[in-house]
Amino acid sequence: MQMKNLYAALILASAVLLAVASASAQTDVAGSVYGAFSGATNGNGTQQSPANSAGVLLEIRHIANPILGFEGTYSYNRADQTYGCFLCVEPVSGACPASGCPPGAPVSIPANAHEITAAWIPSVKFANLRPFGVLGIGALLDVPSSANTVVQGVGSEAAVLFPTQTSTRAVYVYGAGLDWGILPHIGLRFQYRGNLYKAPNLTNLYTSTNSFTHTAEPMVGVYFRL
Repeated sequence: MQMKNLYAALILASAVLLAVASASAQTDVAGSVYGAFSGATNGNGTQQSPANSAGVLLEIRHIANPILGFEGTYSYNRADQTYGCFLCVEPVSGACPASGCPPGAPVSIPANAHEITAAWIPSVKFANLRPFGVLGIGALLDVPSSANTVVQGVGSEAAVLFPTQTSTRAVYVYGAGLDWGILPHIGLRFQYRGNLYKAPNLTNLYTSTNSFTHTAEPMVGVYFRL
């Protein structure tokens, strides 16, 4: 009799665990808008200042249980970079800026940032709320909008063209957020994501600072549960 009760208890416990796991599981696609706020860096005689901008993030996410959750993302935002001399007195060839440019004159490089990441998503679900964390890694591509940077000459000097280049950097992602289910398959997603990466090198007019910089991305979006 005791063995039958034990088996019945085990079956009941297994059923409860399966029900909890099923309720916790979620696969969804989501779209969000965000603000990208980046910090300036100094290094290699260069001062580099990214422009703040707005962007969009697309996600596909699968959560099997509170520990086992993963996502893939693609995001886009404008990522204009302004380069200038830092503690630079006279322009010399190979230094900042290149020969023929006024010392200390800042140069802005219009660019677009494309980011692809994969992340681990730990989460807990209760009622129609699911707080979650984000920890991942990916690639950040900064693509200049023009093939050249035009630098106006001084006095009788003519304008000079300096080539631009795409910069690819590893990016480390962390963050946290909250899913709020408002309908059976639709909900709102609020999250903060931080990106840590080395400052991009977009022109040979200036050397990149090659320093780590940080972009803060508060965002809000909508997810659709599949």
